[in-house]
Amino acid sequence: MITIKNAREIQFMRKSNALVALILDEIHDMIKPGVIAFDLNAKAEEIIRDHKAESAFKGYVMDDLDPYKYAICASVNDEIVHGYSTKDKILKDGDIIGIDVGVKMNGFCGDAARTFVVGSITKNVRFLLDCTKKALNNAIMQCRPGNRIGDISASIEETALENGLHVADWLTGHGIGRTLHEDPMIPNVGKKGTGPILKPGMTLSIEPMFNIGTSKTVEKEWVFYTMDGSPSAHFENTILITENEPEILTKTRSS
Repeated sequence: MITIKNAREIQFMRKSNALVALILDEIHDMIKPGVIAFDLNAKAEEIIRDHKAESAFKGYVMDDLDPYKYAICASVNDEIVHGYSTKDKILKDGDIIGIDVGVKMNGFCGDAARTFVVGSITKNVRFLLDCTKKALNNAIMQCRPGNRIGDISASIEETALENGLHVADWLTGHGIGRTLHEDPMIPNVGKKGTGPILKPGMTLSIEPMFNIGTSKTVEKEWVFYTMDGSPSAHFENTILITENEPEILTKTRSS
């Protein structure tokens, strides 16, 4: 069931998603060669604690996997999503790192991701990041009353195809509210004019994930990798459907 948030709930959604944006900006400032992913996670936990919120990721349970251990996901290079923030994950010049942040505050969740550059990267990796971010922005433009989920999905797929990139298999966006993952599922491939109709009050986390070399993915415990080891990028915003323009609830400096 797709939930429609009332005015009071929307205010709570704005606050929890603003906290996500704050964390992403703070982590962005820390990104440089030599930084340890564990320290990025520690910074996120500190901010979450200071705002009397909780991580929406840490302790998350899915299928037969052990509960997720980290407050953020830190996915480097060929890790598409759900990468671990471990002490031995040290960033190097030329890496890219996808930081995914989820929080819960006042009973409502926020969720967003950015792929950040570590030092200097190659032109083809820069192209990957630019196109994935463009796909997110194109998809957000579809978030208007009367459009359908399939319009969002088709827009993401079209951006990948026209730029010779690959949409990561199996991974999707989602509705969000009192829980991190709500209906509807938002695939990153699809057909225009299909799926649920968008209505004011819906809150959606839209998250294209593009790979350079292949759409095929490999799953090892929580972490999804590209099958061919090529780099992957991930950008995500949480959006409020309004009567007019879509409202980006997770607006960061780099949005």
